[in-house]
Amino acid sequence: MRISIAGTGYVGLVTGVCLAEKGHQVTCIDVIEEKVQAINEGVPPIYEDGLAELLSRNIGTHLRATTDLAQAVQDTDLTMIAVGTPFDGQEIDLTYIRQVAGQIGKALRDKDGYHVVVVKSTVVPGTTQEVVQPIVEQASGKRAGPDFGIGMNPEFLREGNAIADFLNPDRIVLGGIDARTLDALQALYAPFEGVDQLCTTPKTAEMIKYTANSLLATMISFSNEIANLCTALGGIDVVDVMRGVHLDKRLTPIMPDGSRVVPAFTTYLEAGCGFGGSCFPKDVKALIAHGEKAGSPMPILDAVIQTNARQPHQVIELLHKHFPSLQGVRTTVLGLAFKPGTDDMRESPAIPVIRELLASEAEVKAYDPIATHEAEKLFSGDPIEYCDSIDEAIADSEAIVLLTRWPEFESLPRRLPGGAASNGHRGPLVVDGRRMLDKQSVAHYEGIGLSGLHD
Repeated sequence: MRISIAGTGYVGLVTGVCLAEKGHQVTCIDVIEEKVQAINEGVPPIYEDGLAELLSRNIGTHLRATTDLAQAVQDTDLTMIAVGTPFDGQEIDLTYIRQVAGQIGKALRDKDGYHVVVVKSTVVPGTTQEVVQPIVEQASGKRAGPDFGIGMNPEFLREGNAIADFLNPDRIVLGGIDARTLDALQALYAPFEGVDQLCTTPKTAEMIKYTANSLLATMISFSNEIANLCTALGGIDVVDVMRGVHLDKRLTPIMPDGSRVVPAFTTYLEAGCGFGGSCFPKDVKALIAHGEKAGSPMPILDAVIQTNARQPHQVIELLHKHFPSLQGVRTTVLGLAFKPGTDDMRESPAIPVIRELLASEAEVKAYDPIATHEAEKLFSGDPIEYCDSIDEAIADSEAIVLLTRWPEFESLPRRLPGGAASNGHRGPLVVDGRRMLDKQSVAHYEGIGLSGLHD
């Protein structure tokens, strides 16, 4: 199938290379010439695990990039819209959606034959049919249905795992205005054999995406609220609490052979310093605002956002238990990206933590395997020493805060001055904002949801 994708950001480019890998002919479209050139040279403009290899394998054969949207629409059977939809505090910004819809409509005016327009961007329920469809109709002079198809196909990609998630999905949601649109979408995903598909309306497809993200965000904030209560009560470790909760066989089913299945979603029922990224914060806020406009307030989701906004401060509170004043305290931040496997710092808990450290006049060093360049742009001019390794970052530190669950940080205990806790060397304070370390492996340890047990 011949496919064009407007937008080469995180969703657009991952979608493009993965569909190319499945054998489709894909044209990626972007207005920035430098990005297009980089893609055509096999260099991804964003970091995502496995993306560079997949791009290199398909560019020039099943995949190409261009700035010419009109020609790309002319040359393909289906166009996906995968541009950004930022949230401005009141509603999602549809500026780019509207622009691309209009450009696609103009291209369709001069095109013979049937074409399908599919929204891939995350948009609030009603956007595809109430915003995109009339714009395409007006610009093209044609009618949705008989002349062209309109659909909505949400993505369910985890940054850091996006390639694997796309190539091995747990479900595919297809929203279409009619059977012909849905037939085209099913043909698009025909190579994905054995995957559950849900065919529905565009509005329902849009709602599924927001509901899925809001549920996961709610699980995280719920876990963090429980963690904070454990801290306040003392003598309780939230890790043990959640381990006991996870043993419920409705969460982790027991197989006939006695083994226990641990679904990936249970990781969202673990305490930490909060969620971030381009999806959860934006999508939950957008759904709250959309509910308000519809006369249906969403107090639970309001609380999810409020709890998450407060959570990074728990790291600072744990530091203050040992350093009443942080002025001059040599503090290392391990992890800048909002999660491992990506360089994305959007809404990362590291941002408010670092800002509080700087405001308290702490001496800040930072290390992240791949996100340093993003931090340097974000904190341009701030007195942060960026390091090239864990060992460099923790050298001479009085306090270490662990904010991202990078696998290499599991080696921290044996890298500490004097080694692990068992040798009797107290070493620097380690504040584990992700509860990824064994609390017994560090002599001077604090963690989210842990109080009165390991002071």
